[in-house]
Amino acid sequence: MKIGNIELQNNVALAPMAGVTDLPFRLLCREQGCGLACTEMVSAKAIFYHNKNTAQLIATRPEEAPLAVQLFGSDPAIMAEMAALLADGPYDIIDVNMGCPVPKVVKNGEGSALMRNPRLAAEIIRAMVSRVKKPVTVKFRKGFNDQEVNAVDFAKCMEDAGAAAVAVHGRTREQYYRGKADWDIIRQVKEAVNIPVFGNGDIFQPEDAVRMLRETGCDGVMIARGAKGNPWIFRRTVHLIRTGEQLPLPTKGEVKAMIQQHAAMLAEFKGELTAMREMRSHVAWYTAGFPNSAALRNEVSQVETMEELMGLLEKFAGE
Repeated sequence: MKIGNIELQNNVALAPMAGVTDLPFRLLCREQGCGLACTEMVSAKAIFYHNKNTAQLIATRPEEAPLAVQLFGSDPAIMAEMAALLADGPYDIIDVNMGCPVPKVVKNGEGSALMRNPRLAAEIIRAMVSRVKKPVTVKFRKGFNDQEVNAVDFAKCMEDAGAAAVAVHGRTREQYYRGKADWDIIRQVKEAVNIPVFGNGDIFQPEDAVRMLRETGCDGVMIARGAKGNPWIFRRTVHLIRTGEQLPLPTKGEVKAMIQQHAAMLAEFKGELTAMREMRSHVAWYTAGFPNSAALRNEVSQVETMEELMGLLEKFAGE
């Protein structure tokens, strides 16, 4: 599969998720066969004004290529200038978030608010495309609410403005992540444009991805919440798509090893204290469904050192 001039190993991508898809997690997903990863979304204005927090958000390593860096903003000039700045870096694709439902983002006219202003959205993409040679892509939603479902027209607008691909989340902004994703809107978008379309929403198992590809005709799938605590979903999904064969779920031992690897990488990247606090959520996701996982979640909420976490994992693996 190709996006512009960028060749992907497969059509199974990791969606950007704030507070989740940092460098260590993306590397784990790449090791498990993810065809394209995307950074957490980063404010174009924050980069423009040299906010010190942006460096960690857009940190990368060569082994995770191809990588998309995701910007959000509503000022075409700033978006274009920051796209040009990032295009000189190690990123293969510049993605634009036009789907974030968070109130503080929407109130600024950014994220999913841009679905209510297709003219401005197109101006942003045109400005960015005029400044960079690398592909510019867009992620957006079904619409702002049930009365403003405009994903098809919005996708056409993005294609006309020069977007190299789009990703469609089958929920409205007002839904956030509630209810069921509307895959039919993904099918409609795919039928309306000639650029690659990624479908996003409610892919929690490999068979969900296969069904989305079949039912919508989309070119690729983008996995978000289904990847939390589950980097294996990429290897298992790619294998199912290619062979029709289901790979087994990871064993408790494999889960333990992955948590250890994740924690070590996170500690190296962010420092031990921050890593242990962030691993509390990751451990809960990794161990969901295992016996006594609720008790483990309670205990891990107090963990502050790698030694303490390793002790809990030994106990978890031995139960």
